[in-house]
Amino acid sequence: MVTPIRPPFTAESAKAKVQAAEDAWNSRDPERVVLAYTKDSQWRNRTEFFTGREAIKAFLQRKWAKELDYRLKKELWAFTENRISVHFEYECHDAEGQWSRSYGNEHWEFDENGLMRRRDASINDIAISESDRKFR
Repeated sequence: MVTPIRPPFTAESAKAKVQAAEDAWNSRDPERVVLAYTKDSQWRNRTEFFTGREAIKAFLQRKWAKELDYRLKKELWAFTENRISVHFEYECHDAEGQWSRSYGNEHWEFDENGLMRRRDASINDIAISESDRKFR
């Protein structure tokens, strides 16, 4: 079992927390990803607002059913004692083969055990051609 990365964060531990999140999301495994969140975690994703692991899992299942070959990169933007902000980009394609790149920012707040209790995400999308992909 891996020791969780807990607040208070340092530059090193904040970077490790961001990398762990990137790795988990790139697994595209909702069962794995949801374990990083508190049971009552509050989310805002674009225009959706929901609470709890079951809602997060359902969201991720819907997301990855339509966002095919999803690949994400996250970058630490800033951190405080129990909060981290990241900038991210991800690419995916839909069932018709149209690729897109999404850019966004997330603000995370953690409990004392290192589980995310709040996630706010703002995201913008652009259509790209397959030849314009950054992440392979």
